[in-house]
Amino acid sequence: MRTAVIDLGTNTCNLLIAEINSPDYRILHQSRQLVKLGDKEIRNNRISDEALNRVEKCFNHFKIIINQYKAEKVRIVSTSAVREAGNKIEILERLCNQTGWIVKVLTGDKEAQLIFEGVLLALENLEKPTVIIDIGGGSNELILAEKNAISWKESKPTGMARVINQFALSDPLKQEELKILQEFFCARHSGAIEEFRKKKVNTLVGCAGAFDTIADIIDEVPPGEKQRKKQKIPLSEFNRVYETLVHSTRDQRIRIKGMDRMRVDLIVPAVIFIQQLITHSGISKIIQTDYALREGVLYELM
Repeated sequence: MRTAVIDLGTNTCNLLIAEINSPDYRILHQSRQLVKLGDKEIRNNRISDEALNRVEKCFNHFKIIINQYKAEKVRIVSTSAVREAGNKIEILERLCNQTGWIVKVLTGDKEAQLIFEGVLLALENLEKPTVIIDIGGGSNELILAEKNAISWKESKPTGMARVINQFALSDPLKQEELKILQEFFCARHSGAIEEFRKKKVNTLVGCAGAFDTIADIIDEVPPGEKQRKKQKIPLSEFNRVYETLVHSTRDQRIRIKGMDRMRVDLIVPAVIFIQQLITHSGISKIIQTDYALREGVLYELM
């Protein structure tokens, strides 16, 4: 059975098409489009008309690809931007009327569950206490897994699109702004840091998004060219990328090999968030995987 999974995120809309021969699967196609649901209106918890127009255009493009692959099922999930939007009913009705597709809005808990299942599909075994992090545009999901099950999780609306709309950040970032962001992430995710310390977690699994960009910069490959089920990111390499990014201007970041233009504005607060979790939780090992929410939907379908 061929199935298409669409993940309508706050910054990007992602498409995965796979052939399922349970318990096996084969990924046939992956692509994404920049939709920026989290534009300036995200601070008012609304989706703008311009953002909705971008989503409709994206869905029409994806529909052509899905038809080419003759996918029998289409599953569409949306996350923080739609979940928190005051005008979400209007948005969902319009998308259904325009495309004929029903978009399912995930709760934060369900989003975290699917991310965990996507990571489990990639890593196959999560026996020791492990932190799973998915950094989104609208929300961040932090999951503590052990013995192949979730022992603790949280989803908070502290995604990077919300952050850059909340804080007027300079270009390049000033030292006092760096401190403000560090304190913000530590305060908002203090419960997670406490849980990770309690369990003495030393491994962090970073899903998709910012972690893909960090891996691409380390490997010096164009965004999306290298597919990774799992790849180790040495702490020394992460620290090197962190120092480069937090002291860079936007123009300098655009010229970095491996930099994804879709994340050029979001990557700086993202690496600050990661660095704070590492510093305050005692994490010593990072694993990056492309697998996350879409693959979690695929996991459940299997």
